[in-house]
Amino acid sequence: MTMNASDFSTLKISESSDRLWVRLHRPEVRNAIDQQMVDELHAVCSYLERVPKILILAGTPGQAPTEDKPKGSKGIFASGADIAQLRERRRDDALAGINSSIFDRIAKLPMPVIAALDGYALGGGAELAYAADFRLGTEALRMGNPETNLGIMAAAGATWRLKELVGEPAAKEILLAGKVLTGSECLAVGLITELHDAAQLDGAVDALADRIGAQDPLAVRITKAVFHSPREVHPVIDTLAQGMLFESQAKFDRMQSFLDRKKK
Repeated sequence: MTMNASDFSTLKISESSDRLWVRLHRPEVRNAIDQQMVDELHAVCSYLERVPKILILAGTPGQAPTEDKPKGSKGIFASGADIAQLRERRRDDALAGINSSIFDRIAKLPMPVIAALDGYALGGGAELAYAADFRLGTEALRMGNPETNLGIMAAAGATWRLKELVGEPAAKEILLAGKVLTGSECLAVGLITELHDAAQLDGAVDALADRIGAQDPLAVRITKAVFHSPREVHPVIDTLAQGMLFESQAKFDRMQSFLDRKKK
């Protein structure tokens, strides 16, 4: 079972046995997140909830300089929500949680989510990245939440995810003072875990996905679910989850393989 890439107009889909690359693709508006893209991301989630795989979220890659474009073009993750659509939304639209619902669904996918970040990752684009389990970026990355400058707030996860990721002082700089972080600043505060040249970003993301893919998929899925469980359910949930894994065939096979290697 695989996804049909031709079903999507705002996303470019590439799939292998253990991962799904999803590139945001509205380059004419810097990959602004509109309703069509939200709908297509829901379709991606529906598939990955049935067929758990690593999800890699990326944007439009930059291009090397050419004779026609001597300066080349910069990569773009997502410049935010589509302002033209956002301007027309009213109270009931906000209460529907259009972006927060899809970002929360992405965060809760069974297998890990990796965000490959180059160029602009602003507003809703940043909040989409915050929902990932891993974030890798480039020096050209520009990440922040300028919503208050537009008379609104970052309401799709930034007010709580960002504080968990970077702490209250840095989060307030971004949310209340409009600070936009460079790639190296994102690395310094822990918002991304790796910094790469744009040409090496995809390879670094695939290398991380390879490391995840080398683990037992069921153990990864259960560990992610337990990790994100509320504090009050620990340690009971840890014990129950471990009980499930202790009965899995992969546990016996992998431990036997480890013991066999030690004998050599």
